[in-house]
Amino acid sequence: MGLEMEAMAASIGVSVPVLRFLLCFVATIPTGLVWRAVPGATGRHLYAGLTGAALSYLSFGATSNLLFVVPMTLGYLAMLLFRRHAGLITFLGAFGFLIAWRHIVIFVAPIEIVPFSFQNLISLCDAGALMVLTLKVISCAINYSDGILKEEGLRDAQKKYRLTKRPSLIEYFGYCLCCGSHFAGPVYEMKDYLEWTERKGIWASPTPSPLLPTLRALVQAGICMGLYLYLSPQFPLSRFSEPLYYEWGFWHRLFYQYMSGFTARWKYYFIWSISEAAIIISGLGFTGWSESSPPKAKWDRAKNVDVLGVELAGSAVQLPLVWNIQVSTWLRYYVYERLIQKGKKPGFLQLLGTQTVSAIWHGLYPGYIIFFVQSALMINGSRVIYRWQQAASNSVLRSILAFLNFAYTLLVLNYSCIGFQVLSFKETLASYQSVYYVGTIVPIVCILLGNVIKPARKPKAKKAE
Repeated sequence: MGLEMEAMAASIGVSVPVLRFLLCFVATIPTGLVWRAVPGATGRHLYAGLTGAALSYLSFGATSNLLFVVPMTLGYLAMLLFRRHAGLITFLGAFGFLIAWRHIVIFVAPIEIVPFSFQNLISLCDAGALMVLTLKVISCAINYSDGILKEEGLRDAQKKYRLTKRPSLIEYFGYCLCCGSHFAGPVYEMKDYLEWTERKGIWASPTPSPLLPTLRALVQAGICMGLYLYLSPQFPLSRFSEPLYYEWGFWHRLFYQYMSGFTARWKYYFIWSISEAAIIISGLGFTGWSESSPPKAKWDRAKNVDVLGVELAGSAVQLPLVWNIQVSTWLRYYVYERLIQKGKKPGFLQLLGTQTVSAIWHGLYPGYIIFFVQSALMINGSRVIYRWQQAASNSVLRSILAFLNFAYTLLVLNYSCIGFQVLSFKETLASYQSVYYVGTIVPIVCILLGNVIKPARKPKAKKAE
């Protein structure tokens, strides 16, 4: 078996550990299919947890499952002993553990930060598994804390996902390690997981066939990986530290930044497409029927990215709705909305706080932190342009402003995401400086102009007497 694995790995030009991971990652799809045939809710909980733990062991080794035990135990103990404050305790404890673990990885056993390849796909998804688990245990604990609050005054998401009863250990085990989303997401709610496993709610009646949407996700994954493998040798990240890059003119450097960001995104599209296929084929991705005639099955819970929505975004405000969709939803429910004081409108501070939590979740690298601060500026600047667009007096001006918002989003997003890729403070600032900080200056100018050029409010319609 070992010789066969070595021969197979050599034939496609990867190491045996990488081949083992890729096989396990793709195996989440047939594993999700088999889940549908497992009898009984308890059997399905055990199957979900055990297959997730087994695939993690085969992919990353025994240490990965030992890592997962820590936030899982912390979250369950908080629910068991401190229900009222379980959400806060788990939030601080799980994020604290994630930060501590990364501190050990970075400073005790440092790894080289290199551009994406099959070789570092393993470390990306090993970290990703712990990141996804962190969000899942936090949301479960927060919803259990919300279960003792009165419904009056709760937001819609709180009412929908609050847990009045603590999940059993078996239910919690299956929820945390369910293999379909264990490696790279998407994040989902405990209440949805329980209804899916117990075949209640929208799963009480037979669900539509998942085969065609699963096939679509697999075709998308193949296209995304093909594009990445084609583009990445032509636009390597290492170019940002080479003298050749600084010999180019301003527009050439700006174009290279765009292509670098464009290229890097296809690796995430590939990973999320495989995860989407696994969630769809298990049935968990099903979210009901559309209101069209005839009605069509929706699989929104499985969807983590809208590729065209990202690449053709008309406004930066749209990006959280189409990129890493389930994590963006989690951040909105459990950070952004909870930072808004009752009776007050959300503003830049709530957005910045949410982006800061996102940066910490991704990792305390300078590039991540800079990227998410940039994101807050980018979104706020885009909101200003959108307000001008909505208040424009004629269709021509509205069209011009709509195009400017599209161009603004394209510019600032791909400029900002260099920090997300290179991670180091020095390289991030050097790449920003090479284009005269245009992607930082433009959003700030838009925000400042928004405080000066305020569109007139449309008069309210008079009430009929």
